[in-house]
Amino acid sequence: MALSRKVFLRILGGGIVVAAGAAIAVPRLDAMPAVAVEGWRGPGPDETDPRRRALAWALLAPNPHNLQSWAVDLSRPDEIVLHVDAARLLPHTDPFSRQILIGHGCFLEILAMAAAADGYRTEVTLFPDGPWSLDRPVARVTFTRQPGIAVDPLFAEVPRRRTVKGRFEARALDPAHKAALLAGQAASGLPLVLVDDAESVERLRELAVAGSEMEMNTHRTHKESIDVARIGAAEIAAHRDGISLKGPMIWALRHAGQMTPAKAMTPGTLAWNGGRDYVMAGYASARAFGWIASGDNARETQIAAGRAFVRLQLAASALGVALQPHSQTLQEYPEMAPLRAAMHRQTGTAAGATLQMFFRLGYAGDPGPSPRRALNSFVTA
Repeated sequence: MALSRKVFLRILGGGIVVAAGAAIAVPRLDAMPAVAVEGWRGPGPDETDPRRRALAWALLAPNPHNLQSWAVDLSRPDEIVLHVDAARLLPHTDPFSRQILIGHGCFLEILAMAAAADGYRTEVTLFPDGPWSLDRPVARVTFTRQPGIAVDPLFAEVPRRRTVKGRFEARALDPAHKAALLAGQAASGLPLVLVDDAESVERLRELAVAGSEMEMNTHRTHKESIDVARIGAAEIAAHRDGISLKGPMIWALRHAGQMTPAKAMTPGTLAWNGGRDYVMAGYASARAFGWIASGDNARETQIAAGRAFVRLQLAASALGVALQPHSQTLQEYPEMAPLRAAMHRQTGTAAGATLQMFFRLGYAGDPGPSPRRALNSFVTA
């Protein structure tokens, strides 16, 4: 069935698919499966181990490609040993696992918050067995009961945290929100910069778009995303990770044979063009960008960047500010090097320093939570 995008389908508000001229009512067709997002309710009433209770919250942390590359060893009492899951890496777009370790920093920050909310102090020892490698742990976390320990006010935002990938509303970042985010980040020790003047935003938008196009037009890097794309509710429920593609439009494309991994890899197809259009619409709506840079790129600094970033995103959630990370133009594979250098120049990142996180921010409705695997799938011992 060879159809143009215009003729093939369009979505009307209320979930009407128009396929080859025939209208089909599809309310909530191909919606997010409940099993895929049940983790956002937090630990169940039968979870009595404080480590597992904290882990149930920590697994909601943001992470690259939603791979959830955390693996935990609970074999020693009152202790968690955190590893990187070697089967959940991004060797083409993140060849040095910098983004993966940032995701582990996000995980550790929420873990500590959750433990405190349960009355436990955590002591985090990074890289306890020496410099990190896949056969060595990222961290050892010791739990100590401490009644009366202060609960971080940002912890309340953990189940409400969202990454908005679609369009933002057409309104500027509130100056009071900008000031609050900057003030809240000061304690992290990693500089936060937020820009919302039209000229800077446009230059940064151009670089973000160029980075996204580079990733899509480099076969091996684009394939890395397509390999973890979960197309339709059934795949999302089966995997509970990766990049979720769902809804009436995806359903119609799948059933017409127009949304497959092979077509998503082929420029000019509906699947390819639709994916590009969706990403670019998000950038086009951005009214502000921000970034976190560091003077070095040590593994400990990558962890610190993750801890700082997730606190920023939780603070944004409390203010009603939407935020989406952009990783493409920061990626460290050869084809991206010129754009990465241009991004460093545009953000004023000094020679020898590292741009750890770059993101757009603004306002948007709640897109709903992203899938999470079951807690037991993270536990190795």
